[in-house]
Amino acid sequence: MADQALSRAAFADELRSLAPRYWDGHPFHLRLHAGECSPGEVRSWVANRWYYQQILARKNAAVVANCPLPDVRRVWLERVAFHDGGARDDWLVLGDAVGLSRDELLDERHVARGTRFAVDGYLAFCLTRPWTEAAAAALTELFSPELMAARVMAWRRHYEWIKPDGYAYFHNRIPVVRDDARYTLDLVLAHCRTRDEQRAAVRALAFKCDVLNAMLDAIDYQGGVG
Repeated sequence: MADQALSRAAFADELRSLAPRYWDGHPFHLRLHAGECSPGEVRSWVANRWYYQQILARKNAAVVANCPLPDVRRVWLERVAFHDGGARDDWLVLGDAVGLSRDELLDERHVARGTRFAVDGYLAFCLTRPWTEAAAAALTELFSPELMAARVMAWRRHYEWIKPDGYAYFHNRIPVVRDDARYTLDLVLAHCRTRDEQRAAVRALAFKCDVLNAMLDAIDYQGGVG
């Protein structure tokens, strides 16, 4: 006999319980926010995160392609437009603000092998798994707004050499990601109805946390660039 599905509240708690696996506690992130990274290490983080940023529109398009529900597709398409539009432009401005040229970001010369492997794996996951699992993987949004706000404060305090216009991505993203997180959580809670589906959603979110931490492993190993 199949296990009984958790209530919405218990399922939400199970998803939120993965917060300690998020990448905010990674040693590199701790150094980054403490002002202990060199300019080259900050540039490495920005260049490697660029590789992640530039697949977000594609992974969101995968959710749209795999989802049979028109109402969900219409809403999720907004994420494709966001990441292919203003967010992409803002990240290029951030690159310039830390001393990376547009060409350095676009040709991916500073992307570590480990970052490429982790990010490509995330995209493959979203392309091949049920749309509910890809949506659940995006629930790192639950943990990210506070981290982004803390990042801006820490960088302004410790890295005065970063051009102020580079913070546009974070200022523009924080309110969007808060709204996205609320919508995505409600979506996952509503459409993962069986215990097996709930477990799959939790595994998907855990996988996404591992992807982000694997990126930081690669960035930390790579050292400074530029």
